[in-house]
Amino acid sequence: MKFVAHILCVRPDGLLAIVEVESSASQFNEAGSLPNELLDAFRETCFAGITWLAAAKATASIDSLPAPFGFWRNFGRRYFSAVCREYAQAHKVWRTPHSPDDESLNELLQSAPPMRGLEYASAESIRSLWRGLDEYTRQRVADKQSGLAEYLRTLDPAWNLVGRVTFHLAENKKNPDAPFAFLATYTEGQSQTGSPQHIPLSEALKKSIEQRDAKKLEELLQPVSRASQKCPLVARLLDSRRLFAPQAWGIRDAFEFLSSIPSMEEAGVIVRVPNWWNASKPPRPQVSVRIGASGPRTSTLTESLDFNVELSLDGQPLTKAELTQLMAAREGLSLLRGKWVQVDHDKLQSALKHWKSLQRQHVGGLDFLQGMRLLSGATIGETEVDEGVQSWTRIEPGEWLRESLRQLREPNANAPFDPEEGLNAQLRHYQSEGVHWLWFATQLGLGVCLADDMGLGKTIQVLSLLLQLKKQAHATNAGSIPAAKPSQPRPSLLIVPTSLLGNWQREVAKFAPQLKLFVAHRSVTDASQLKRVAEDAERELADFDLVMITYGLARTSAWLSECPWRLVVLDEAQAIKNAGATQTKAIKKIPGRGRILLTGTPVENHLGDLWSLFDFCSPGLLGTAAQFKKYINPSDDQVRSRRLASIRKLIRPYVLRRLKTDPDVAPDLPAKTEMRIDCGLTPTQAALYQQVLAELKSALDVATGIQRRGMVLSVLMQLKQICNHPSLYLRQTAFPPELSGKFSELAAICEVLIERQEKLLVFTQFQTLCDPLDVFLASLFNRPGLVLTGKTAAAKRSLLVSQFQQVTGPPYFVISVKAGGTGLNLTEASHVVHFDRWWNPAVEDQATDRAFRIGQTRNVLVHKFVCRGTLEERIDELIQSKKQLSQQLFGKDGEMNLTEMTNDQLMEFVSLDLNKASTG
Repeated sequence: MKFVAHILCVRPDGLLAIVEVESSASQFNEAGSLPNELLDAFRETCFAGITWLAAAKATASIDSLPAPFGFWRNFGRRYFSAVCREYAQAHKVWRTPHSPDDESLNELLQSAPPMRGLEYASAESIRSLWRGLDEYTRQRVADKQSGLAEYLRTLDPAWNLVGRVTFHLAENKKNPDAPFAFLATYTEGQSQTGSPQHIPLSEALKKSIEQRDAKKLEELLQPVSRASQKCPLVARLLDSRRLFAPQAWGIRDAFEFLSSIPSMEEAGVIVRVPNWWNASKPPRPQVSVRIGASGPRTSTLTESLDFNVELSLDGQPLTKAELTQLMAAREGLSLLRGKWVQVDHDKLQSALKHWKSLQRQHVGGLDFLQGMRLLSGATIGETEVDEGVQSWTRIEPGEWLRESLRQLREPNANAPFDPEEGLNAQLRHYQSEGVHWLWFATQLGLGVCLADDMGLGKTIQVLSLLLQLKKQAHATNAGSIPAAKPSQPRPSLLIVPTSLLGNWQREVAKFAPQLKLFVAHRSVTDASQLKRVAEDAERELADFDLVMITYGLARTSAWLSECPWRLVVLDEAQAIKNAGATQTKAIKKIPGRGRILLTGTPVENHLGDLWSLFDFCSPGLLGTAAQFKKYINPSDDQVRSRRLASIRKLIRPYVLRRLKTDPDVAPDLPAKTEMRIDCGLTPTQAALYQQVLAELKSALDVATGIQRRGMVLSVLMQLKQICNHPSLYLRQTAFPPELSGKFSELAAICEVLIERQEKLLVFTQFQTLCDPLDVFLASLFNRPGLVLTGKTAAAKRSLLVSQFQQVTGPPYFVISVKAGGTGLNLTEASHVVHFDRWWNPAVEDQATDRAFRIGQTRNVLVHKFVCRGTLEERIDELIQSKKQLSQQLFGKDGEMNLTEMTNDQLMEFVSLDLNKASTG
């Protein structure tokens, strides 16, 4: 049984939203139900939602909510804490607090739990959220006469008290015996320059006592009292009254103070310390672990990487004198290289012992996967490194590994070839970078994932790579292209969904005809040749550059695992996301010198799928399935956040993802990209199609004139109905999705759009199909969409358009071509599906232009559904080559005049090729 649950997601515009999703009972129970107040807040605006999460009243409820809510709650509390500090320091003058810097924001993003749309979150989008939250807060305060302080009090009673008392710690370089000075102050007002004006806390207390101002006295003492409960040092200072006088401090007191900063700030006290001290990352000597300084003897990563351990400060090795000085320090701090650093002999020695022990265990070096896990901090399948050891350790790549990782991040640097050489196309700059990235990764022996957004040209990037590999394998000049090692030419294997078989064939023929392609599918290759390949694949395929097969056949073709492939490439790689499926297990047994995943969906937001994908392209990187599951599901939320960050860091070099919305990609895109989607026929559709053909053949023998023309048009329409769905032809009310190949392809497209939160227009010439499509799409998106047919009242059309054009409006719009082919402005859609093909291409273009028109700011992808092996495929071929056709096939209005074909021509045109049409 399925349940509807609510999830928090990042929208394409960077804002947050709560959306409904279909969830299993176990997932629903784990997520729990959301408080109505939270749902209401997000319905108002995402800033109201963040505020609700951040407020103290949400504390009790938030613990039971999924991790994304806790993540954004922390973001909200960070903002309000900054507001309080700025407000206090400016003496109740409200200034917009500075957002965290890029480094802090990127660290924040790395620790984010998986959530839908996380790929839209960036340092800039979070900074925009910060500004939006500030604007929302100002609007709310403007509605209250009591101002910011009272508004903060309604959210969290402690917030309006934060920052009025400040504890200062400064260096006192003139006194080596007491090198620090302490002072507690109160911010009384502003100077003429606008900076906060501090007075000693003792003076502020004296004034409030003299003025008998009990409220001000409470304001002064309450945060100090709270701090004393959390921090023993403050308690001692308060008990002895030394808190109210300037203090000269030795190293021990200063270190205790610095170590207590988080507790004091949490209590509501502002803390000011020298800028060399970062409470979250105190300066300290560390055990420096360098991996891959000199690299393996060859350019591949099959050999071990060197592994060096030494003590360092800021990455620079410590001298013997500095080590002696550190060992002599006994009070928590030592003045080293002109700055004070934290010293903890036990933890430093423990960290050194741990890494020296690991070094002794790997005298010959570390394997690459283990080295990458160490660099990322992902201890998958290994004993968890103690927190104390982690914080006193600095793990970094050595010179060779650092350069290799840099080239993966900057694939155009020192590129050894021109990716357009031999390719019948001009690549866009990001496509060239993608080819170089794929090349460099495969030369290193890395299995990788090209996860570019739908429509950015993953196919042409792979074809360019295959051309370069072909050139490398046949190069006569050994220095023309640097190779990992001499190799015999061997074919690469490409596994695709059946619907993309024709697309890849057309792309190879158009852009890389010199690639010798073998298609292991009965729709292209005769059975006898397929049998010979199955008996001796290595010999039969030796002369080919690329072998293509479908996922369905890959599951049952044992010969695939007996052939040594150069590359194994999976298109629409989410097909192997289910690790337990027979298909997935079979594909993972196929050997290859390199493995590449192609997918248009983000991979790192679905941790359950992530392991299976990487178990194919880079086996062992994420450990076993059990080890990975255990690693990402600790009971402690903070540990989970750290581990998720380490996983993202670990897979980053293996994934290249560019979005249509990226600033350096969007300007380079065409305004409209058209894609033919090849759909198969289900057995029911094929049987009905053949039945109609048999009836047509019998009727043609006796029909003439107008009767013949009418009959032909009727049969053509029936065949198109069957291609859409059997129920449309049979005039049934139920439309089971599994009976139509087109419904399956539409579901596959929507899976990506749901993840990307993009909107869709679906056009069909059959008005009676609109409602069934609406029901089907509503089940996929788990929310209703819109429908426009000839029956829709004229007054309602503008209302439907207005609803769809809202950012948070319905996710899809089903439109009959005649009713909505003109006069609609639907620029919120970035995808258009032509579920069935109109005879006249101009009509299709008019329908597409509902989205592709003035006001559209995104690239529009047009998906044209075509059933393979049917009259739809032949109509598409005719449309594509219309200018070269005999004019007898087209009337003056551009419509195809199929009724004037001879009987033989017509039967050939509408015939069914079962090998092509099969969905298998």
